[in-house]
Amino acid sequence: MCGRYAQSRSVHQLRLAFALPEQAVPEDAPAASWPPLEELEPDYNISPGRPVYAVLGPPPRADDQGPPGPRSLHTLRWGLVPSWAKDRNVGYRMINARGETVADKPAFRSAYRRRRCLLPADAYYEWQLVGKDGTTQASTSPATDPQHKKRKAKADKKPYSIHYRDDRPLALAGIFERWRDPEAAEDDPAAWVWSCAVITTEAAPELAHIHERMPVVVPPEDWDVWLDPASGADDLAHLLGETPVDRFAVDEVSTDVNTIKNNSPDLLEPLADTGGGEPGTLF
Repeated sequence: MCGRYAQSRSVHQLRLAFALPEQAVPEDAPAASWPPLEELEPDYNISPGRPVYAVLGPPPRADDQGPPGPRSLHTLRWGLVPSWAKDRNVGYRMINARGETVADKPAFRSAYRRRRCLLPADAYYEWQLVGKDGTTQASTSPATDPQHKKRKAKADKKPYSIHYRDDRPLALAGIFERWRDPEAAEDDPAAWVWSCAVITTEAAPELAHIHERMPVVVPPEDWDVWLDPASGADDLAHLLGETPVDRFAVDEVSTDVNTIKNNSPDLLEPLADTGGGEPGTLF
């Protein structure tokens, strides 16, 4: 599961990190054809419904149309709203897409085949459950654990930040959709809502003590394959299992991150080592 993450880089910094051109899409591109690009403030506690940056690949093309176009940076709303949805608020229930079913589930399968993206992040947060007696156990997903709510209610939550050891941006595997607001005028730029979801998978053994799920992170060497609309099912399925956890660091952080109104760089600061904690690197 991925329900909160941090992203502090500017448009310029992300273009450098992802080797993106200054302008890949015309400034007057129709709102129905391309998502917008807004300069967002650093957000150290991104929650569902917030605007987020996304790297999109080239649009689909015929075989005789020459080489693919450049990747481009855009702004999407976190929480996928399927094109057939009656209400945009359905997106709050679709912040994640399970990698095991994303190719088949009606809400996600079309986006997975044709509209994949990368969601830049400084780090993502995950919570471990702590019992009243101090024992810890991994958090679970409501989709697989019938006792999820009861288990969560009886425990405190210990937050962790997961990020690359060298602090380059994570590229969370995402999918995106376009939804037409039936109540907006045709010429209203807000008539089109561009939204996204993070793809998750079973947690790697190195992270499974925190939560049973984790977001799929695409390593730089696989960005082209993930973003290429022509990539086949086998290539995509392979990438869903290739999150480079051996490059990750894990830091226990302050419980201030548990409240979404808290939003500052301090949320990413590791707690002082009291002598009984786990090392910051996984290996």
